[in-house]
Amino acid sequence: MKKYTEMTKEELRKEQEKLAAQFEAYKNTGLKLNISRGVPCEQQLELSMGMMDVLHSEADYMSENGQDTRSYGSLTGLPEAKALMAEVMETRPENVIIFCDSSLNIMYDLISKSFTHGVMGSTPWYKLDKVKFLCVVPGYDRHFAITEYFGIEMVNIPMLDDGPDMDLVEEYVNNDAAVKGIWCVPKYSNPTGTVYSDEVVERFSKLTPAAPDFRIYWDNAYNVHHLDFNHMHVIPEILTLCREQGRPDMVYKFGSFSKISFSGSSIAALATSPANVADVTSQMKIQTIGHNKINQLRHVRFFKNAQYVMMHMAKHAAILKPKFDLVKMILNRDLAELGIADWSEPDGGYFVSFNTLPGLAKKVVGMMKDAGVNMTPAGATFPYGIDPEDRNIRIAPSYASPSDLDTAIQLFTVCVRLCSTEKLLNESN
Repeated sequence: MKKYTEMTKEELRKEQEKLAAQFEAYKNTGLKLNISRGVPCEQQLELSMGMMDVLHSEADYMSENGQDTRSYGSLTGLPEAKALMAEVMETRPENVIIFCDSSLNIMYDLISKSFTHGVMGSTPWYKLDKVKFLCVVPGYDRHFAITEYFGIEMVNIPMLDDGPDMDLVEEYVNNDAAVKGIWCVPKYSNPTGTVYSDEVVERFSKLTPAAPDFRIYWDNAYNVHHLDFNHMHVIPEILTLCREQGRPDMVYKFGSFSKISFSGSSIAALATSPANVADVTSQMKIQTIGHNKINQLRHVRFFKNAQYVMMHMAKHAAILKPKFDLVKMILNRDLAELGIADWSEPDGGYFVSFNTLPGLAKKVVGMMKDAGVNMTPAGATFPYGIDPEDRNIRIAPSYASPSDLDTAIQLFTVCVRLCSTEKLLNESN
């Protein structure tokens, strides 16, 4: 098929009429589908149901350090839980603090504490004239929501094929003391699926921040979320590199079991330097007596070690990969030859990042909603919900059934093509 840019006006009009009829046909079927967020499907959740059986009324609730997990204690987490999370996060148990289910909650707390009490004795951010965060775009909307909530000025950093534009990152971090952090998802990034290259990770470790309280918010949420276990990406371990560069305190590294066990009742962790651990713990001991140790014990008894986690995640991949392959097949079949869009084909994570022609993302997402399919709002992958080119759309294949996903993506390609023909016809007048 011809590229749309090579079609005559008459050919574009015929294509537009055909697509408009197809869209109306979909719209009249009464669809109620959702591909908006990276939520595990029921089959994935079923994989962890055995966790409900490892603890019962007659079970041993004692931790390996003699702690009764039903009572107070172990502020930074059970030793065996820290060991498990450290193995999965590729670090040392002494660098780990275990929290409840959400790593996002840890991030929020760290930024809140930075505002009210500063970072390791630095000036609290509320006393500063300006606080800035670097935001790799397109990126994770919930990251941006935290910094927006606290009134932090967000600065867009383009995502390149191998990770963030490090020339820009270095320029800001090394020269502007108002820059206090950067949001990063280094492996199978949300939404592009980008994996940071060895060079990019090394350049992060060699940053020389103008602000002593600058931190890299290294959200390694998809570290073990491979779609193909014969093709697993490995990246350098950032805490180790920063320690070797003499900057051990520069990184907050986050991980969780949210998409490994149960999204609403997993365990999450912060991995960082001993000095940062002490700083964070000084607040924690006022905030809480300790997090859910029974849940920590349950996870350890069920998952045992990183090897078992990887075996478990291979089962997740067997459910997810066919869905991603389906999205890839439909997008390539319906759009690849038309010259009107591009998209990512990730090797892991939960999303496909899709770019329309400039100015069409909101229109496409609006049409999908009109036809009964809910998607992430256009612009959500940028700070303040503003995509400067109105191009990027995040597709989340995980939750929908294969048949529903098939329908949703076929409708999506119809909407993209219809909007594109309208745009090109308008530009030709």
